[in-house]
Amino acid sequence: KVFGIATMSRAAGCEKDAAKIAELAISYLKDDMEAAKSFKVEGKRSDKSFPMTSIELSQYVGGELAEAYPECRVDVHEPELVVHVEIRDLAAYVHAAPTPGAGGMPVGSNGIGVTLLSGGIDSPVSTYMIAKRGVRLIPVHFFSFPYTSEQAKQKVIELAEILTAYCGKMTIEIVPFTHIQEEIRAKCPEDYFTLIMRRFMMRIASRIAEANGAKAIVTGENLGQVASQTMEAMASTQAVIDLPVLQPLIGMDKEEIVQTARKIGTFETSILPYEDCCTVFTPKHPKTKPKVHEVAEIESVLDIDALVDEAVAGIERVKVG
Repeated sequence: KVFGIATMSRAAGCEKDAAKIAELAISYLKDDMEAAKSFKVEGKRSDKSFPMTSIELSQYVGGELAEAYPECRVDVHEPELVVHVEIRDLAAYVHAAPTPGAGGMPVGSNGIGVTLLSGGIDSPVSTYMIAKRGVRLIPVHFFSFPYTSEQAKQKVIELAEILTAYCGKMTIEIVPFTHIQEEIRAKCPEDYFTLIMRRFMMRIASRIAEANGAKAIVTGENLGQVASQTMEAMASTQAVIDLPVLQPLIGMDKEEIVQTARKIGTFETSILPYEDCCTVFTPKHPKTKPKVHEVAEIESVLDIDALVDEAVAGIERVKVG
């Protein structure tokens, strides 16, 4: 589960002597040799002072293995088993086929990002996918108590705990969002509610990013999946910030997202029936093709800076991992 590792090899080592290397290969790879019908040996020398060439080493160890396991034939073109022999600076190593690693890039190698983490299926998957590209992530959750329950908050913490297996230790920023949602409901047209709410999310996420040296915001948006994820709607929500918004799920089918959620272990937690803030005050007929200037004009009745300041000041931080 550690990103940045392409493959792993479980190897055994010995001193750099051809006879001892062959002896080690015969004993260490017993199960592999007995299970395979054919094999070949690939030798590699990083220590060029070793007296045999890589080809000579492969031939020698291969001959010893063929004699020890006559039921496993030599096949240099399409072997069932490849035996690896490596001569390194301090020792010689023998191993069979490498095990695939998690791939990707080491977490942190591509900087820091803020990821919006709801309790749904999509955002944990988008968090996982961007972490795989080497980004260390700060999860942000918008909490609307009492409209959403403590169980909903705990659900998000559990999702973050699962993700730490891939992302490493994280600190969740839990943003009090109730007052903002109540102000939007009281002062703005219903069909613009979700758009304005998401613009506030972006502003707050941007503030958190600035405070932590993060260079991007990550969302689980998926083009056309819901009313707030049309191109026009996303343009409207992103217009209030300068940071790039990374959307790794943007072109995926829902089933692809679900399959990934199952693979990484977040699906069963994501489907627990505890609603998040996005389900609070959901409009019956949400605006799907808003114009940016219209949304800005409609939300101008709100004291935006004061509401953002209040939310940021009330952030609860929970460490996971």
